[in-house]
Amino acid sequence: MTDGPAGGVPEYVADGSAADNLPLFSSVASAVWNSDQRTSGRAYIDALVAAGFDKTAMQVTPDTTTVGNPVESLQFSVRWGETECLIGQVGPSTGAPVTAVMPQLAKGRCLVGSTRTIDW
Repeated sequence: MTDGPAGGVPEYVADGSAADNLPLFSSVASAVWNSDQRTSGRAYIDALVAAGFDKTAMQVTPDTTTVGNPVESLQFSVRWGETECLIGQVGPSTGAPVTAVMPQLAKGRCLVGSTRTIDW
């Protein structure tokens, strides 16, 4: 599935694959990127939850560097099933949002390195 009904807005496909849900994931990432919340990891997570994705399956990297500057690259993900992840990357270093379906890492993780706790 690439689009919603009649080629409209992409929709969440609960029983679909990660690839089936990539159009919606990408659309959400682009919408947040084009907003005044583009540098907020929480904004991506909240928008993905509003679109139907499972918050407990998500990861997000920190918004700021260790010295308090905005990061050059922010990543966020949704674990899909037992083997796949929807992954997004945004920031000045990437230009436009980049999204992809990738294999899960060890222990059901999607992102390499340090991630923030999603406790809101």
